[in-house]
Amino acid sequence: MTAVTTTHPAHSGAHKGRAGHGRLLRGPDGDPAWARPALLALLAVTAALYTVGLSRNGWANDFYAAAVQAGTKSWKAFFFGSFDASSFITVDKTPASLWVMEISARIFGLNYWSMLVPQALEGVATVGVLYATVRRWSGPAAGILAGVVMATTPVAALMFRFNNPDALLVLLMTAAAYAVTRAIEAGKTRWLVLAGALLGFGFLTQMLQAFLVLPGFAVVYLVAGPRGLGRRLGQLLVAGAAVLLCAGWWVAAVMLTPAADRPYVGGSTNDSILQLAFGYNGLGRLDGNETGSVGFGHGGGGFGFSGSTGLTRLFASDMGGQISWLLPAALIALAALLWGTRRAPRTDRTRAAALLWGGWLLVTGGVFSYMAGIIHPYYTVALAPAIAALAGIGAVQLWRVRDGWRGHENNWFGRVALAAGVAVTSVWSYVLLGRSASWQPWLRTLILVAGLVAVVTLLAGRWLSSIAAARPGRVALAAVPVPFALVAVLAGPVGYSLDTVATAHTGALPSAGPTVTSFGGPGGAGGPGGTGAPGSSSGPGREGVTGSGSAGSRTSGRAGGFPSRFRGRSAGLGGPGGASGGGSAGGFGGLGGNTQVSSALTTLLKDGASGYRWAAATVSSDSAAPLQLASGEPVMSIGGFNGTDPAPTLAQFKRYVAEHDIHYFVGANSHSFGGGSGDAAQITAWVEAHFRAQTIGGETVYDLSL
Repeated sequence: MTAVTTTHPAHSGAHKGRAGHGRLLRGPDGDPAWARPALLALLAVTAALYTVGLSRNGWANDFYAAAVQAGTKSWKAFFFGSFDASSFITVDKTPASLWVMEISARIFGLNYWSMLVPQALEGVATVGVLYATVRRWSGPAAGILAGVVMATTPVAALMFRFNNPDALLVLLMTAAAYAVTRAIEAGKTRWLVLAGALLGFGFLTQMLQAFLVLPGFAVVYLVAGPRGLGRRLGQLLVAGAAVLLCAGWWVAAVMLTPAADRPYVGGSTNDSILQLAFGYNGLGRLDGNETGSVGFGHGGGGFGFSGSTGLTRLFASDMGGQISWLLPAALIALAALLWGTRRAPRTDRTRAAALLWGGWLLVTGGVFSYMAGIIHPYYTVALAPAIAALAGIGAVQLWRVRDGWRGHENNWFGRVALAAGVAVTSVWSYVLLGRSASWQPWLRTLILVAGLVAVVTLLAGRWLSSIAAARPGRVALAAVPVPFALVAVLAGPVGYSLDTVATAHTGALPSAGPTVTSFGGPGGAGGPGGTGAPGSSSGPGREGVTGSGSAGSRTSGRAGGFPSRFRGRSAGLGGPGGASGGGSAGGFGGLGGNTQVSSALTTLLKDGASGYRWAAATVSSDSAAPLQLASGEPVMSIGGFNGTDPAPTLAQFKRYVAEHDIHYFVGANSHSFGGGSGDAAQITAWVEAHFRAQTIGGETVYDLSL
């Protein structure tokens, strides 16, 4: 096959919009009349998908919701990303995603909507930016298809309705891809600087994960950028400086602020933001040696919350339904685009697009497949833009050359590649849906039938085209494969996404779609060998999800394969800033998921907060977050997220008590993630030995002022 090149008139990137009434609906010159209305419809449907019933997720992840609350009460907490308004300790991430939600909450007041709507709007923006990027080189049809795939990827429908940092991260990486695309077109350094700045801000969102796209972006500019190699290298160095500047200013501010004047850096063992970035949230995620980890100390043993490492991890039970629906098709498209452009000029745009998105997919997917540290299924949302772009570009380019290219009328490459993509996707969708066999069983059959019809009509396309040419009234025959192919490749992820938005998701381990029948690595539940995680009460083939079908509430995602104390439970949602009555049996933990706090305990904390820096202290953020959200008062999280950070020490805690900074201590409960150790355990023992316990709303409380 000779080079697949760009034919759409808008590919040059030099778009001059038409002035006059109705420009919004017409779009740029060169676009067909349907393109702009289709885009607006796509964005409207995406907005509805990500916002309808959004409040059912409540506070979503209590851990981040409590930090958002803190940032609305204190600018110091806002800047540092503190968990509490008195800025004792930070969350274990950089704070950029919190800033967006906190600004919204400061404007509109803190509630479910003001916190989660910015996340949904980031999802809509991601779809729009992805469309704009793909359209420049491959046309509006490819852009629309890429946007549809992005919007309906199940893990995207989950995370753009949630308050984790991933939503902003994906938007920033997609915007950086757009900037790189513009840089390749024009050779302008400013576009590369913008890409670097966006990825630097991505570091302030999710630390080193933002940099996984850097290798692909650098390679594609070196290969396809205009001008000489030396100039391209120099431009990349300038872009690298932009990355360091935009990522480093906040890091420098934290490092230069005396420890006594800022919160402890949560997730680190020595109050160091660099250790957090390059240790627990960095290299430790790769080799499993995460200092202060919330994992099981496997040290590279290959079980990081999401099955065993290897090439098949992204297809396994816990990750497959999140992201892998069109992953095989994207890989086929990547291979086809690279093969088809093998003889093209260096600056060929189609090959550049394949390198841009393919580099993103292969590097990020490879890291996710082999990282031995903590990894959660929802991390895979970072793959969604690359998969969507490759699927859209590949489908449209191969459709254009399906009957040959530049006189090669016997070229079957396009048709065979398209048919292979549809066939593999429909069969894989059948397999994925089979993991939730009781959920909409008819959908599996529909997808297989549609896939079969699409493949047959694609391969028989030359015959259909000849009929259409001979009989003008039957021109539509040539397009017969299209609707069947769309059903075959999109029905599965669309169904999973609709189930996701119809279901309440809370806690630290959310997961999209219906309940699956197994957890962990390929072919089995849990970790290597098909067993559960250490200490697991879930045997092979069991799923630790509260509720099932499309109407329940999943309160920590698919936590099967984890010790029971790591699994959340269903709980009623208190109103924003208020308490839910009644209490919840057995304690208020549950790995960050919208947990009830009794009205009696809430009243105690509110009434006792005056004159104290912290209304209460308790071990771990998982236990502190519900108290803080219910009372609206600062609660000290001893030991940080899982109670293992060395902050405060016993001596420091004694000093806080002596200076009347903390009013109450709320005893640890069996549902707290990790339960605390080291300093946290010593503090708990000291409190129990020196203060009288009382039971308030089913919880053990110690009055430290007595």
